[in-house]
Amino acid sequence: MRSTGLQALTKSVVMAATIVLFATASVMAAEFVSVVKDGVNLRSGPATNTEVLFQLPAGYPLKVLARKGKWLKVSDFENDKGWVFKTLVSRTPYVIVKVKECNARSGPGTGFKKIGTLAREVILKKIGRKGEWIKVSHPQLTGWVHSKLVWP
Repeated sequence: MRSTGLQALTKSVVMAATIVLFATASVMAAEFVSVVKDGVNLRSGPATNTEVLFQLPAGYPLKVLARKGKWLKVSDFENDKGWVFKTLVSRTPYVIVKVKECNARSGPGTGFKKIGTLAREVILKKIGRKGEWIKVSHPQLTGWVHSKLVWP
């Protein structure tokens, strides 16, 4: 009787660990793309005759939610959703500032010199990472920002 209870408990623990592992893997496997040029239409459906919800600037990062033919269903950092034509995005990594304001630093940490201030919705090209810090470039600066201040 005891070994059966222990076996059931072991199976439950293994099952729970497997569920957590798959959930973590699916979060980590999220696909992100970025808009390739200014003025790309985010549409209400996967066709050119659907409503234009927004026009997106170059570099704007998007999370891919689904695919339909040559169209991608995407969401942005504010969880707005829509459709974009596949050839109008690339895998070049960009991030967007999601807080009102943040500091760009000369290195990956608060002990490094502040080299600039970035406002909400500034789009930055991601060029590296060290721990929780992301190295970014923008026409006016190249520096480091904490990953919790940008999306994705």
